[in-house]
Amino acid sequence: MSAPPELSGTGPAHREPATADDDAPWQRLDVRTVAVTAVVFTGIAVLGGVPTTIGVGSATSVGTALAWVLPGAGLLIGVATLTDYVRWRRTRYRVTATHVEVRTGVLFTSRLRLARERIRAVDLSAHILLRWLGLVRLAVGTGEQGGGGAASQTLVLNPVPRGEGERLQEMLLDRDVAGSDSRDARRLATWRARWVWYAPLSLWTMGIAAVLIGVAFQVTDWFGRGDLIVRVVLDLAATHGWGRVIAVGLLLVLVVAAVTAIAFQLEAWWDYRLDRERGGMLRVRRGLLTSRSVSLEEDRVRGVDMVEPLGGRLAGAARVQVVATGLGSQAEAQTGLSTLLPLAPRAVAQQIVREIIGPPAHEVSLHPHPRGALIRRLRWAGWIILALVLGWVGLFALGPVPVWALAGAAVLVVVLIVASLRHAYDAASNLGHALTPAVLASRRGSIRRSTVVLHREGIIGWQVRQSIFQRRLGLATLVAVTAAGRGRYPVVDGSVAQIQELADQEMVGLLAPRGEGSGAGAPDGGAPG
Repeated sequence: MSAPPELSGTGPAHREPATADDDAPWQRLDVRTVAVTAVVFTGIAVLGGVPTTIGVGSATSVGTALAWVLPGAGLLIGVATLTDYVRWRRTRYRVTATHVEVRTGVLFTSRLRLARERIRAVDLSAHILLRWLGLVRLAVGTGEQGGGGAASQTLVLNPVPRGEGERLQEMLLDRDVAGSDSRDARRLATWRARWVWYAPLSLWTMGIAAVLIGVAFQVTDWFGRGDLIVRVVLDLAATHGWGRVIAVGLLLVLVVAAVTAIAFQLEAWWDYRLDRERGGMLRVRRGLLTSRSVSLEEDRVRGVDMVEPLGGRLAGAARVQVVATGLGSQAEAQTGLSTLLPLAPRAVAQQIVREIIGPPAHEVSLHPHPRGALIRRLRWAGWIILALVLGWVGLFALGPVPVWALAGAAVLVVVLIVASLRHAYDAASNLGHALTPAVLASRRGSIRRSTVVLHREGIIGWQVRQSIFQRRLGLATLVAVTAAGRGRYPVVDGSVAQIQELADQEMVGLLAPRGEGSGAGAPDGGAPG
């Protein structure tokens, strides 16, 4: 939590009893942070200034463009560097026997103090410039939500020397390990170069392809040739035909996008290692240009999520994300923080799940969901099919349409109809759940199949939901509430009997009719746990 600056007193009445913590020395961050800021903003100025100079220079002259761009770039670099210098001058931190404290502020002074016993995760990261200078960014988190959000419970030291950062990471996560078995400290997973071939199988590859096309148009527009790509494509089509040009063009874009996806995967996960360290700590280390080391107390783990994207699932691959307190509320959005294993062979992912959850808890048989779940998804697919058909018929209302355009649209509609039906059947067949004395397991999704296994002791609440459409099909959804990860993990579209059985094992009468049992709401309204 943060506290206001200390007020100075004029007499003994204003003094607090001295403690051992008061004698701990205050330390500064590394002064090279100012140089890092100057270099980073110089790069930003160059990246922004070059296209601006080209754009303005094409309309006037290069000299006029530079007369505007150079002073602006210099002002940007100067202000950023000066601000960081003031931040460095006004920032102090210290580590005592009981707390970690930081005092900082440029316009307003703030003081952040975290109790060491509440620290649950320590993250070390360093981009390429920090690595070259031997520096790291250290983030200390409690995994709790304060009034200002997750950030109010995260203490950041940016930057400190790498040796100091590693020392602080080990010291802040050091727990009483008396009686612990040192043989438990071992390597759980290690990077394999062949895993990079799973990267292009992600849907992000299509997004990268779209971004590359947009960048190409933007670059040509900077040079006043925005129509260059269109003219080249038209010339090639006139010479070689549209079919060949489209096929070769798509192949080329996909190849470049796949190579880009592989490059991103290498940068993020190069030299990946997952270790179980003494005292029950999980530590993930990875990164090529930007290195990252995340340590997490295993006692804070509430479960795991084995994610299988469609492309990876077809290739037999999956990744593992941890459901844990101590990572902050943004861990799910920033997948890298919660990921224990990148996209890797499914056998490796299952092994990690067994290591974290335990063999008996993981190897439970999931109960399939009823036919009503399939009917519900087929109805959604039916609406999509109807929209596609109406769109195809609507082409006739536009007036005379070339036969090739109608034929191409018809083929596209048929492909999308088949894909919608296939997705409905796959999504319904993937639904499943199981409840044992130790864990709750649930699976859902098609394009992104997710199998979540939660420790029951980490579940703090339950909620039953039933929409009018679910009620007509005899379906309901049970949501497990936990203080970790996304916070809410549903068992979707189970039969009322299945949900009743699950709910009764946790809270008898949760689905009782109105006026009976403990007064919980009826299925049509849902009842919070």
